[in-house]
Amino acid sequence: MTRRLGPRVARTRQRGAAILLAMLTVVLVATLASAALWQQWRAVEVEAAERARAQSTWVLNGALDWARLILSEDGRKGGSDHLGEPWSIPLEQARLSTFLAADRSSNAFLSGQISDLQARLNLRNLVQDDGKVHPPTLHMWERLFSQLGLQRTQLDTLVAQLTKAQRANSATLAANQAAGASADGPLWPQDPEQLAWLRLDAGTLARLAPYVAVLPERTPVNLNTASATVLAACLDGLTPSDAQRMLQVRRLKPWENLDEVRTSARLPTLIMDAQLMGVSTRFFALQGALQIEGKTVQEYSVVQRDGTRVKPLWRKRPLPLAGPAGPATPTPTMPTDF
Repeated sequence: MTRRLGPRVARTRQRGAAILLAMLTVVLVATLASAALWQQWRAVEVEAAERARAQSTWVLNGALDWARLILSEDGRKGGSDHLGEPWSIPLEQARLSTFLAADRSSNAFLSGQISDLQARLNLRNLVQDDGKVHPPTLHMWERLFSQLGLQRTQLDTLVAQLTKAQRANSATLAANQAAGASADGPLWPQDPEQLAWLRLDAGTLARLAPYVAVLPERTPVNLNTASATVLAACLDGLTPSDAQRMLQVRRLKPWENLDEVRTSARLPTLIMDAQLMGVSTRFFALQGALQIEGKTVQEYSVVQRDGTRVKPLWRKRPLPLAGPAGPATPTPTMPTDF
């Protein structure tokens, strides 16, 4: 026999079911609202990031064109290249609104620097096109490693790997013309960071970085912009104290030719090869840093100047760095012993 519930109990159960249904409805609405809010927040963040990326791209493109114009005007007048010219003056951290008359409320900061890549020893000079080591350049590298206190075994490893890379590159070119050519060997590096491919340890790479460049062709070292360490590596018989003295002389009057360098070095019998040393530059590094909306975007470019024509060779942009509000500082690209 089924027992019937009283009216009061039935109403109580109906009221409980209604409350439970209302709570489930509230949870469902809250979940949908939070999901919609998250989607909206995500869309806003994506749009803001895309806007910041586009803005930084345009600003850094403008900075690159500005630097190219400076180098082009410098090339127009000809003569030697030295650290007293306008291109060598770094752009300190500046609010972007300084350059924009229409926008005085921008919190973007721009900084940059042009550096001479021929102020360093070019890795291309070490191994010739036929895969053989160039003895005069090897002596320069030996003196550089000695000054930096680096192991000779690391230099031997570098030379051996570069020789393999050059021969592999030649074999690759030959393989395009004849089947069966072997191209085994490491890739030729495109910038000093990639020297790790050649089995150099991290300590050696860190010490070499300010004094080494990887350029697309053989180039002379610009003695007008080279550091004391590079000067001592280039000029056989030059002591570190002599190199520092030469820097002081160079600050007063930059050298216009190799004869003036020889006189300043006080080494009248010094043999100076114009293919290895000079007083002008064709390859420069352009580094810019833009801080916008709390993120720092850096860009590094290498350009080649021929007369008044300045063309970019390659550009790279590391991942954006989150930083506090305020100006961004570019990574130094030149050694400090000038």
